[in-house]
Amino acid sequence: MNMKTAKIIAALGVLAMTAVLIYGFTAGNFAADGGELLRNPWGVVSMVDLYTGFILFSGWIVYREKSVVRSVIWVIFMMVLGFFTASLYTLIALISSQGNWQKFWMGQRANE
Repeated sequence: MNMKTAKIIAALGVLAMTAVLIYGFTAGNFAADGGELLRNPWGVVSMVDLYTGFILFSGWIVYREKSVVRSVIWVIFMMVLGFFTASLYTLIALISSQGNWQKFWMGQRANE
């Protein structure tokens, strides 16, 4: 995959997640709907699956970022806003890497 395609996919992720987050917060009831989800065994499976992905993705963020404060902020946003944050972080990483895949994956550690 080339970097332009990756940027398009990440940008589409940001747009899609923005739309569904707005929909969820305006049309849904977070507490009631979340409670219903957690009463369903497959809802629990889905939440564990989702947060496992959040933790793994957050590991990449922590690795890429040299700043503990930046890492903590990104991880908090990841746990609260999910893959909206992942899509945004990925898009920013793609743009700031200026076409260098090693810098994309490793962040500031690519210069070590």
